Amino acid sequence: MTVTNAVSGTNVHEVADGIYRINTPIVFEGGPGGFSFNQYLIADDEPLLFHTGPRRMFGLVREAVASVLPPERLRHIAFSHVEADECGSLNEWLAVAPQAQPLCSAIARLVSIDDLADRPARGLEDGEAVQLGKHRLRWLATPHLPHAWECGMLIDDTTGTLLCGDLFTQPGADLPAMTGADILGPSEAFRRSMDYYSHTKHGDAMLERLAALAPRTLACMHGSAWQGDGAALIRALAQSLRD
Repeated sequence: MTVTNAVSGTNVHEVADGIYRINTPIVFEGGPGGFSFNQYLIADDEPLLFHTGPRRMFGLVREAVASVLPPERLRHIAFSHVEADECGSLNEWLAVAPQAQPLCSAIARLVSIDDLADRPARGLEDGEAVQLGKHRLRWLATPHLPHAWECGMLIDDTTGTLLCGDLFTQPGADLPAMTGADILGPSEAFRRSMDYYSHTKHGDAMLERLAALAPRTLACMHGSAWQGDGAALIRALAQSLRD
């Protein structure tokens, strides 16, 4: 792990071949514990950043990206859905990476991003592939899972890494970059305390579809990335939601 900013604690860790987790821990003054924000950088012929981080975190994330590759090389600025931590600094990234394009769901492009972004987005349909070079990604539409009509995820067929957004969100600021330990317990306790899932009636089928992909790495947006039997873990989440 490389710490790229000693003040914020922002750090970079390679979680799969060519995929880097950028993490910034946050401790809330007077608040309960801490939290963390992760972005994922895929270094390839056409580099991709998944999640931009909030706008006010842009400098920290840019510094971290620069420790792996020149930020101006980015070609895709991707995100799961429209929230500040997902795409709050989208225009800042488009400014420093002149050949980059927003990458999101077709719904997000239609209802939000082509208005919010300084350049037109590429809106992906369910199952549509994106070739970065060595890495081949596919867009998985997951409307309302865990929340937002336009929500979706990316699976990297090359490494078996699921860029799973807000699934398995874990609280805490002092967590390992990568773990094989239990993340379902902490993430479910956090979900129950805030109830940020939409509880869509199609959730069970969408989770089974994700499980069938048998991901080996889960690139979580908040907390540790996870390695292991992704199919079993996703099915355990589905059971917990049913219960």
